[in-house]
Amino acid sequence: MRQWMIATIALFTLILLIPALVVLAFGEKQEATLPAQPKQAQARDEPTVEVAVYRSKEKKVERLPLEQYVVGVVAAEMPAEFEMEALKAQALTARTYIVKQLMHKQTIELPEGANVTDTVMHQVYYNEEQLKQLWGMSYEWKMKKIKEAVEATRGQILTYNNEPIEAAFFSTSNGYTENSEAYWQNAFPYLTSVESPWDTQSPKFYEQMTISVREFEQRLGVKLPKDGSSIGKVLARTPGKRVSLVDINGKQLTGREVREKLQLKSTDFTWKRQGNNIVITTKGYGHGVGMSQYGANFLAKQGKTYKEIVTYYYQGVQIHDLSLVASKF
Repeated sequence: MRQWMIATIALFTLILLIPALVVLAFGEKQEATLPAQPKQAQARDEPTVEVAVYRSKEKKVERLPLEQYVVGVVAAEMPAEFEMEALKAQALTARTYIVKQLMHKQTIELPEGANVTDTVMHQVYYNEEQLKQLWGMSYEWKMKKIKEAVEATRGQILTYNNEPIEAAFFSTSNGYTENSEAYWQNAFPYLTSVESPWDTQSPKFYEQMTISVREFEQRLGVKLPKDGSSIGKVLARTPGKRVSLVDINGKQLTGREVREKLQLKSTDFTWKRQGNNIVITTKGYGHGVGMSQYGANFLAKQGKTYKEIVTYYYQGVQIHDLSLVASKF
């Protein structure tokens, strides 16, 4: 009788344990087949891009990460006092410009190992040491603001037909931006003339210089009429209302030639003779192609975002992630 009771209890216990053992074994098997789950979502992968900048003063090549380079360009090319959205637009153009440079063979001779210079030949770039000297006590807040603008556009570039654009920019327009082919040889569909009336508020909108008749003649290789009756006649203007072609006593020069030889602020110029001198007045500052920096700042003050600013000055472009073209570096 006692043995029968022991056997009954043992059987009853086994019946209770079997389902639990089966569930435990199945659960362990299922857990082993599931992939390990990350504790938190991973940040999106970004291509590692390095820029080799030729430091013209030190005559050496400095290598640095792309985003650090963009910070140095924005800090050098646009006042930190500008609106945040304007600074973001500048960051986008600066990044697009260097990405375009990295993708294509340079036509300008560069020191071995360099991608760009730190001058207006490409984009002006300052490192932190230079900016500390330039900004002094204002360094901390200015650098913080610039970095915030760059970080807000991190990894973004401007594209047209899925290719980085020629992200040209300049200081101040004469009220209109310029068609690219009116200043350079190539025509780009996104670099066409648009109105930029806000630029009249720029402190760089008007400029006046006085030059002697003798120096004027030497620089341009012309001879003015002895009677002093005239200087030159504008034969044609560009879509951006600048001087395209001028005739000076029988010699024809392009507006760009006049600007460069006389070192004028823009190709929108007028002149008048006063005795042995010539007074030249210009409107705007820069070549006029692409984004006007002061125009961008005034648009930002009106509440426009950096995306609205760049798509206004660069017609028909899109904003894409750098990964779109990273494989072409």
